[in-house]
Amino acid sequence: MTTKSQAVLDWIDARFPLTSTIKGHLTEYYAPKNFNFWYFFGSLALLVLVIQIVTGIFLVMHYKPDASLNASGVPVAFASVEYIMRDVPGGWIIRYMHSTGASAFFIVVYLHMFRGLLYGSYRKPRELIWIFGTLIFLALMAEAFMGYLLPWGQMSFWGAQVIVNLFSAIPVIGPDLSVVIRGDFVVSDATLNRFFSFHVIAVPLILIGLVAAHIVALHEVGSNNPDGVEIKKKKGADGHPLDGIPFHPYYTVKDIVGVVGFLIVFSFIVFFAPEGGGYFLEFNNFIPADPLKTPPHIAPVWYFTPFYSILRAVTYPLFGIDAKFWGVVAMGAAVVIIAFLPWLDRSPVKSIRYKGGLFKLILTVFIIAFFILGYLGVLPPTPGRTIVSQICSVIYFGFFLLMPWYSKMDKCKPEPDRVTG
Repeated sequence: MTTKSQAVLDWIDARFPLTSTIKGHLTEYYAPKNFNFWYFFGSLALLVLVIQIVTGIFLVMHYKPDASLNASGVPVAFASVEYIMRDVPGGWIIRYMHSTGASAFFIVVYLHMFRGLLYGSYRKPRELIWIFGTLIFLALMAEAFMGYLLPWGQMSFWGAQVIVNLFSAIPVIGPDLSVVIRGDFVVSDATLNRFFSFHVIAVPLILIGLVAAHIVALHEVGSNNPDGVEIKKKKGADGHPLDGIPFHPYYTVKDIVGVVGFLIVFSFIVFFAPEGGGYFLEFNNFIPADPLKTPPHIAPVWYFTPFYSILRAVTYPLFGIDAKFWGVVAMGAAVVIIAFLPWLDRSPVKSIRYKGGLFKLILTVFIIAFFILGYLGVLPPTPGRTIVSQICSVIYFGFFLLMPWYSKMDKCKPEPDRVTG
């Protein structure tokens, strides 16, 4: 660095911890040297978050959260989305980037969570990282649900109607709680404005805060790796882990490969298949919301469908309380139970590389059941599909609740002392 640039940097460092932050989180943050393909998805999730925030800012410049009808008899909110798509220069690509980004966000987050399951990234000392991750997932679901209402299409309107009405099943407070969430007795302009405020301001602030906490907690205890070996236990004379390398430049360069691959796929979808076959943008949502015309089948977007299937799988009342309430409880529990994984897994090893066939079999069955639940969630319910959903729901909860026993019974190989590459 030149003398002048060093002087400027020194001036900043005296007032803000710029150099120490860069060292602590990049150049002197030592990550395991055996990261593989699965470790792309954490950084990709951060990339998609940036895409969503930037595209969202440009969309808000032209979007109007107004459910009243314009001179053409079309809701103003729906018409403003059409205006963005047809008349705003570059508006169509911004809107498609945002809508595709919502699905991309859940894809990379689900894969990121799956990597945690594979390599035991939730185990000690990373319990708090996992809890922050679960909270990020909950905030992401809330953000996606509220954003889904904003286009004010048929599926947006009726999907919100169905989901908000679920809260009315809660005993005593349910009906009043539904009114508070909607801001009205039905989904209306008040609901649209309420959801718009939360989608644009409140939930993104919470999400950014949780992501920051997630990263700080990660860098405090260090990253896990495919072997599940704690690299901090073996340090060289310089005090650096023997099996670690600086995150920058090694992994910042490696992550560029993942980013390029992701952007190629992302761009292909944005330019050639932004609707994703009706899964990313549902065809009914290209029809303005009509409170007097219910679609033949109302289903949430694909990333909610596994949990929606669990909700619909509950068909029997219990303790004199309606089945709909227990369905809501089951749906919420299906997400919350993920946070308890660090205390449910009693295996002597972290990584699936050293776990036995029992865990691998149960994990495979769990993943298959999760995909089946997701598929059934987009289909109209029938007696046969309900039975399959109930079986898969039992498998889903059984994976977590029985883990303290089968993780102990599993015949594991010993973990190595050093990472194996």
